Amino acid sequence: MRALTWQGTAKVSVETVPDPKIQEPTDAIVRMTSTAICGSDLHLYNVLGMYIDKGDVLGHEPMGIVEEVGAEVTHIRPGDRVVIPFNISCGHCWMCTRGYFAQCETTQVTDQHKGASLFGFTKLYGQVPGGQAEYLRVPQAQFGPIKVPDGHPDERYLFLSDVLTTSWQAAKFADIAPGSTVAVTGLGPIGQMSARIARHLGAERVIAVDSVPERLAMARRNGIEVIDDGAVDDVPAAILDMTAGRGADSVIEAVGMEAHGSPWQGAAVKAAGLLPDPLARKATETMGIDRMAALRTAFAGVRRAGTVSIIGVYGGNADPFPMMDLFDKGVTLRMGQAHVKRWVDDIMPLLTGDDDPLGVDDLVTHRMPLEDAPRGYEIFEKKQDGCIKVVLKP
Repeated sequence: MRALTWQGTAKVSVETVPDPKIQEPTDAIVRMTSTAICGSDLHLYNVLGMYIDKGDVLGHEPMGIVEEVGAEVTHIRPGDRVVIPFNISCGHCWMCTRGYFAQCETTQVTDQHKGASLFGFTKLYGQVPGGQAEYLRVPQAQFGPIKVPDGHPDERYLFLSDVLTTSWQAAKFADIAPGSTVAVTGLGPIGQMSARIARHLGAERVIAVDSVPERLAMARRNGIEVIDDGAVDDVPAAILDMTAGRGADSVIEAVGMEAHGSPWQGAAVKAAGLLPDPLARKATETMGIDRMAALRTAFAGVRRAGTVSIIGVYGGNADPFPMMDLFDKGVTLRMGQAHVKRWVDDIMPLLTGDDDPLGVDDLVTHRMPLEDAPRGYEIFEKKQDGCIKVVLKP
C-alpha cells in the first residue's frame, strides 16, 4: 500500500510499504477514506524526530471502511463506516472504566513512562503505524472504532478522531459557566473548535487570539471575538481591557510548543532537533525547550480564581513555570490528551442532523490526494495558501 512516511526533519514522502494484517483477535483492518494532518503532526515534522525512525507511517486522524476484523471484534463488521480515535484504548482496564481512555493501562507505553499508545506518534507512544495511508491496522478494535452513519461527507464525522473530542475536552476542562467569558490562545483547528464549543456550552463571550488573517476571519464568521496578536503589543493587557480589568474566567491554551514569540526557546527547539538522536532525547527530557509564549499569555490573561485548560502539546520536562503568580492568583490548571471516547456520546447528536451547530463543515480548507501529502505538510506548517486544515483522500 501507499503511506506517508517520515524521512527526516521537515521531510516526509509517500512510499510503498507492506499492507497491514490482522495480528491479534482484537485487531481490525480499515481502508482509509479520509485522514487529516494535525498540528501535532508538525511536532513530529519539525521537532521530535529524535523519537522517530525513518520510514515510520504518520497520521492519527483517520476514518474509513472496515475491511476485516479479528475473532474478538463484534461491534463492527466489514463494510461499516468508522472513525478511529487517535488514542488506542481497551475499554476495560481500571483507567478505561473510569473514562480515562488516554491513560489506558493495557496500551500504556510503560518503558517510556507515557500513557496510552497513539497512532503514528513516535516511540514515546508505542510507534504504532499511523493512518495517513491506504489501510490501517487498528489494535483494540473490540472497543476503539466509532461507527458512524451514512448521509454526510466524511468531514462531518472525521474530527471525532481528535479535533472535536480534543476541543470538547478542552472546553469541559475549562469549567465554563453560563454567561462566562472564555479566552482561547491560537486559532488552528483545535482553537477554532474549542472556541465554538465554548459558546455552545454556555459562554457569553469567547475571545480568541491569533495573527493569521484567514484564521481570524474563520473565527469571526463563527461568532468569535478576536485579538490580532500581530497588531497589539500586549495580548494579556488587551484581554484585561475587554473584561473590565478582571481577565477571562477561563482560558483554553490551544497552541503548545509551536508558539511564536519565544525566540530563545525557539532557538533551543531547533538546536535540539539538530543533535544526534540520543543527545536530542536527553536535551528534550531534561531541558526546557518548549516555546512558552502562549502559556504565559494564558496565565496572565486569566482572572484570579480562574481556570486554564491546556490542550496544546508540550514536550520539555524542565520548562520555566511562573508558580508564584499562579499560586497567588489561585489558578486551576487542567490538561492532558483527550479521552476520545468519553466525549463521543455528547458530540454525535450535534453531527447527525441537517444543521451544523458546531460549524464542523467550516473547518477544512484543503482536500488533497494522499500522494500530495508532502505538499499538505508544507503549506500547513508555513501557513500558506490560507491553510487551516488539510484532509487527505487515500
